[in-house]
Amino acid sequence: MALSPPGLDAFLDKFEETLEALVQSEVLFIRLIHQDLVTAGGKRIRPRLVFLASRALGGAPFEMELALAVELLHSATLLHDDLIDDAETRRGKEAAFRKYGNAVSVLSGDFLLSRLLHVIAKTGRMELVERFAQVAKTLSEGEVLQFQVAALEDYSLENYERIITAKTAVLMELSTEGPALLKGVDGEVREALARFGLFYGQAFQMRDDYLDLMGTPEALGKPVGGDVREGKATLITLLLMERFPEVREVLRRKGRREGDLDRLRMLAWESGVAEEVERRIRERALLAAAALKPLPPSPYKEALEALALKEAERLS
Repeated sequence: MALSPPGLDAFLDKFEETLEALVQSEVLFIRLIHQDLVTAGGKRIRPRLVFLASRALGGAPFEMELALAVELLHSATLLHDDLIDDAETRRGKEAAFRKYGNAVSVLSGDFLLSRLLHVIAKTGRMELVERFAQVAKTLSEGEVLQFQVAALEDYSLENYERIITAKTAVLMELSTEGPALLKGVDGEVREALARFGLFYGQAFQMRDDYLDLMGTPEALGKPVGGDVREGKATLITLLLMERFPEVREVLRRKGRREGDLDRLRMLAWESGVAEEVERRIRERALLAAAALKPLPPSPYKEALEALALKEAERLS
């Protein structure tokens, strides 16, 4: 299954060109932040999802505007999240707020949100505006919920599922359902694309969380163990906590003791928890691929399936 079906590379090239023009500003610090974050690349998963879902439907109007909008919302949340999480780096570079200050970073995120409003207004589709408003609300709630769970030590698999769905999966869902909305496609095909985005987003975040502990700084472009240092329980630490009470203490002290992260990694490998997390990621990725069954065969449907299945082995 090919990850780059016909037209994808040209679309992404046009996307980069349009995005760069869209986020231009006369204010120097805004330009510098956007050079670091927005126009410096990244996986561009969400625009890719928009394109593939659109072309799987034979092409949807305003697919470029939708791709820009989901990436702008994602980028704005990254600026705000890095500040909230006290992150050291983003995409291998120093986090924006550390270079330019908290106020500049937050307000630059707001600038991106203003460009998002400009883009979705161009579609003239009120339903799309409402969906973006819903997703923005859910993203905010997911971020606050994550801090609430850490502060109250209200660790559970149920809360973890709520967090990854709210923080990541709902925007992926909008990326794949959006083209159906714009084309006026309803019924099982629209539902299939929405379910794909939701399951894929969950698998994607589960993999990111796994790599945050079990990956390498070189592959990730940032230090490992960030979630532990923030007292955030992810799937791997939740499963470890069920077997080893000491893991709760590691999270409580936010991994500050020398050897804490190494201890967690050793426990994960030796107990089989790492393998169990891999199994659950694979299971969620397979659900995403299976959700696409109502769509007609096409290279774009195959590429969506391949993206989902890639989560079973992604290393960065």
